[in-house]
Amino acid sequence: MFISPMLLHKSDHPFDDSSYITELKADGIRLILSKFNGKTRLYTRHNNEVTSLFPELLNIEIPDSSAIDGEIIVTDDMGKPDFEAMMERFQSKKALHKISYVVFDVMYYKGEKVTGRPLLERKEILNKVIPVDTPLCTKVQWIPGNATQYFELVKQQSLEGIVQKKDNSTYQIHKRSHDWLKVINYQYEIVKVSGLRKDEFGVILNYNNGKYAGILKFMPKSERAKLYKIHKELITSENDRFIYLNSELEMKVKFRNYTKKGLLRIPSFMEWVS
Repeated sequence: MFISPMLLHKSDHPFDDSSYITELKADGIRLILSKFNGKTRLYTRHNNEVTSLFPELLNIEIPDSSAIDGEIIVTDDMGKPDFEAMMERFQSKKALHKISYVVFDVMYYKGEKVTGRPLLERKEILNKVIPVDTPLCTKVQWIPGNATQYFELVKQQSLEGIVQKKDNSTYQIHKRSHDWLKVINYQYEIVKVSGLRKDEFGVILNYNNGKYAGILKFMPKSERAKLYKIHKELITSENDRFIYLNSELEMKVKFRNYTKKGLLRIPSFMEWVS
């Protein structure tokens, strides 16, 4: 049974508040696991059933008529989540990457809908659903408050970020709530504008050494308008997909991390620097 998951709002900075708990944000793919009538089903947050893609998760022992929420990850040699490896595993069962299912909430327990109970009560129920953590299935670790210090440790380890949750929050199905906040450990880079995508908005980015840095999709409409106003004067060539620019335009972007190919992962516009 699919349950549309509760989603998070963004917070620019962590804050210390004893009425919130702090969790590590796992860099993977959101996954709903439900078991009803003895059959386990797996769903992404967009209601795509992916049961056949992760057969190892079908052996997880949870009570019947239960549903849990978490993230599937693949870790690297240092034990850190590796999103690219996770995507390789998601796209092919033949990929050798071992997955872990990191669970942080429960929506149904033995036939009872528990979404209306406070978060800390659901955490106690989750301990009953998963009494023993294993490499394949583990509960996310959390602490009360102390988000600022926790986030500093996350930055030192180059991890994705943290999640802060109201300790009395209900599980709000199919809603994005300010009761759950994510604080991303962004990185920053100054890059050059070298072109535009034609079919849908996208800015081709290059590093200052001329190497390709990726495509930027996230830019305020007001800044897009400024770019489109001057881009015709900078065109050097174009094809069916791209318009190439001879430009010294530079922008500061924020992004999640560098990919294994040295590209910016999910860059978004911050400000013009030239």
